[in-house]
Parts: sequence; C-alpha cells; structure tokens
Amino acid sequence: MSAFRPKISNVGGGGGGGGGGGMSSEDAEQEAAERNLIRRCIDYHGPAILDIQNRLYTVACRSHHARRLPVMQPHSSHLVRMGLPLSTVAAPIPSQFYLTYMAHVTKAKNSTPVMCISWTPGGRRLLTGNQEGEFTLWDGITFGFELIMSAHDSSFRAMAWSHNRNYLLTSDAGGNIKYWSPSIAPVQSLDSHNQQAIHALSFSPADTKFVSCGDDATVRIWDWASHREERVLEGHGWDVKTAQWHPRSSIIATGSKDNLVKLWDPRAGACLSTLYGHKNTVTNVAWNDNGNWLLTSSRDQIIKLYDVRAMAEICSLKGHFKEVTSLAWHPIQETVFASGGMDGTLLFWNIGPKGMSEPAAKVPFAHDMAIWDLQWHPAGHMLATASNDRQTKFWARNRVGSSNGLPEQDEVVVGGAVANKPAVETATQTSGAAANSSAINSRELVTDEVELGNHVGIVIGRKGQTIISMQRATGTKMHVDQVRRTLLIQGTARQIETVKKRVHALLDRVSNEDAPNKQQQQIMDSNMAMH
Repeated sequence: MSAFRPKISNVGGGGGGGGGGGMSSEDAEQEAAERNLIRRCIDYHGPAILDIQNRLYTVACRSHHARRLPVMQPHSSHLVRMGLPLSTVAAPIPSQFYLTYMAHVTKAKNSTPVMCISWTPGGRRLLTGNQEGEFTLWDGITFGFELIMSAHDSSFRAMAWSHNRNYLLTSDAGGNIKYWSPSIAPVQSLDSHNQQAIHALSFSPADTKFVSCGDDATVRIWDWASHREERVLEGHGWDVKTAQWHPRSSIIATGSKDNLVKLWDPRAGACLSTLYGHKNTVTNVAWNDNGNWLLTSSRDQIIKLYDVRAMAEICSLKGHFKEVTSLAWHPIQETVFASGGMDGTLLFWNIGPKGMSEPAAKVPFAHDMAIWDLQWHPAGHMLATASNDRQTKFWARNRVGSSNGLPEQDEVVVGGAVANKPAVETATQTSGAAANSSAINSRELVTDEVELGNHVGIVIGRKGQTIISMQRATGTKMHVDQVRRTLLIQGTARQIETVKKRVHALLDRVSNEDAPNKQQQQIMDSNMAMH
C-alpha cells in the first residue's frame, strides 16, 4: 500500500519570489494545485513482487517456522516489507485482514443509492450497480471514474461472476436477468419470477447452471447454455432474500423472510434440511471456501455460523445494533469475514475453534446509511463497500504500527469517562511539551452522547436528512440509538460542542412549539372535567 501524489510543474516559470522569507505567489499556487490533486493509490504490484522474491530466495523447508521470512515491526520503515495477505497464510497475521483504513470515497454525479458491487476478473476495476439500473466502473488502483452506462430498467439487486470469469450475471427489481461479457457487453436477457425482484444469483461449481431467488417465494435453477429454466424449488413461505450454491457440491443454501434457512438438492428438487436459528428475516447466506461452514445473517442483528457436516450451530455472533445487511468471507484467510449493518457499521470477525463473541475490529461510522453490499478484492488486501448513502468506499490495511479500528486503539472518551489507554502513549504525553499535548488533545477523536427523549424522529429527520446534513456541516460521525433514545457523536471536542449546541437548539425549538398545544390541551381537559 502506497500513496501517490502527483507533482505539478510551473509552466513558463521564472518570476520573482516573495521577499522577507515569505512564500511567493507561484509557490502558493503550486502548493494549492498539489493540495487539490492529491489522489490516494493502492498499488498491489510491489507487494506481489515481494512475495515472489520471498518464495524464490527463501530456504526451502517443509516447516514455515524455519523459513527466513521478513519480520514486520510497528514502524513506518517496515512498510516496504508488507506483502499481500497470501504471503502470511501459513503463519497468519490477523491484523493484516482487518481493513479499517478508508483509502477513498467515490460518488458519481446525479448519484443514487448503490445496491450491489463486484470486482472485475483480476481485481483491476470495481463494478457498481445503482438504484437507477446503471453500471458504474471505477479504477481499482487509483479509484478514478471510468464508465457509466444504463443496464437495467429498474433498480439493481444482484451481480455474480462465473467461476471461470468469462461471464457476469445481473438481476433487477423487475424480475429481469441479464448475461454480460467481461467487456460489459450485453449477451442475453431473461424475464422470470413473475416480474418480482430477484435478490440473489449464484453459479454452480461447473458454471453450467445457476440459481436465482426472488420475492415470489421461489428458488429457480437455470441452464446456462440454453438459457432455460430447469426447476422451481418451492418450500419457503415468504420472499426469498438470499441464495448461494455450495463451492464444490450440489447443495444450495437459501434464506427467506419466513426466518428460515433451507438447504436444497438441485438435482432432485428436494429440501435436505431446514435451520430454525433466526427470529427475523434472513438477509444473507455465505458458504466458506472450505465447504464446511455456512454463515447466515438476519434482521434480528445476529450472525450464525453452522457446520453442515454435523448440521450444528458453531456460534452466534452479536456485534451489530441494527439488522445485518451484508456478509463476505475473506478470499485468502478462511476464518476471517466482514459484515455490514443497517446503521452503516462495518465489522471484521475472526472465527476460532469455538467461535468468537466479539468482533476483532470495528468501524462504527463506515457509512451514513445501510451497507447493502461489500466485496473483497481477489488478493484480499482491499475491501469495497456500497451503501444507501450513495457512496462507494475502498478500505485498505492500516499502515504498520497503526491500530485504527482495533480494540487497543487510542483513548476514547465516552460521556466524559476516560477509557483505558496504552501506558507508552500516556508516558510520552506526560513527558512531552505542554504545547504539543494541547495540540494533540485538540485533534483527538472522542465520543459523547446526547439524550433525545421523545424527539428521536426530529433529530433523524425525513429519510435521515437532518442527521446527515448535520454530520456534513460539522465533520462528525453520528448515530442514533433508538433503544436508549440517545445520539452518539464521534469527533473532536470542539466539533462535539458544536453538535450539542445545534441539537439542543433544535430540541428547544420543538419544545417551545409544543408548549402552546400542551397548554391548550390542558385547558380543554379541565373544562371537560368541570362539565
């Protein structure tokens, strides 16, 4: 991971410099131009070459412990030694799989909510589908905009590449399925599911069949070559929200609005088993590449992991405070996966022998609204997320020594209480100069709460517009806990003070508007009591 910063040269330069040691006008223009053209770049070619060198010039040994692999230290000078996640599979470093560093945010003109995303073969570009049925193509290294085109007549719902990466399938909210070539050229169009929304598509291991599911409560098996529907699987009592084919076997997992997860045999068209673990709509199912683990998520805010060999639940994972809207296993490390929530929270999990009760890393305000889809880069070093806030974000590995998003991150103040902080940092701040300490404290991110009472809806606004505009105006991150009726704020101390003033002013205005109505109601009640 490296940052690229283009240099702007002065054309027809010369010119006199500013006197008195100040910055000349040309230097100021140069600095302003550089500031406007800063573009982050996540280039994985360097780490890939480093991995190849390590494999070629490392002492051959059956045990990975005896190999002379480069040792990573928490210092910026070791950044050049960071390889791809593939190089640490034998001796995994878990923190390399938690992508909590936001590398870039993309937002197209006249943008609408982004419903699904997919990396092109090789991970060179990212393909997104929005609510208007449009494809948008982004560069996967420099994150630049490349292409936008109309693909469907209604909102996108799902994308799926074949395992050989020769074709792409897409579906929309009107029951239409389309075939696409790798160059994003249309090949075939199919109408199905009684013109109801098709929420998921998945290829069979041999790419000769694919499965679709939709709001007509059916799961349908298709033949790829003949474009013909072969079988309809019926058994769910409500809309089928998700479906995925087993990576190596003839088994299909589906999840529905009837709270059930079902396993199907597509050859016989029969239901093999039903899992009753969730208490609300099942939003996602995801097979692990090992073929033994099935991950499910639901609107009950719980993620469950099943072992299909014993048809038993391994663990229940609780970390989301809203419904879980997206799931994705890491392509390299089989025990790591990411999940996104309705409130924009992004969590990273690492499953041990007996599961894990807490997320390994957390990005509480990754998006302002629901994360509809998330996809790992094929190399595993980057994650893309699509949200209802009309943004697509790219997440990368932290720099060496950074603990952003991890449990042992810097001090966080919650409601005026100071949480634990590493002793080394505390000692450094104590021995540092008072000026530097005050400067650090002024930029330090803290968290606080504001009680909303019965005015939760007023602060959120219509479709969340009030809280979104307040976040953009103040530069903070905010989230409303509707159970506790509190507003959670993350930002600097000055930003939080500004937000509190605005929120209190809004609540006071609402209270003053309600006061005359309450007095009038009391008068009417007293008059009725007298009569």
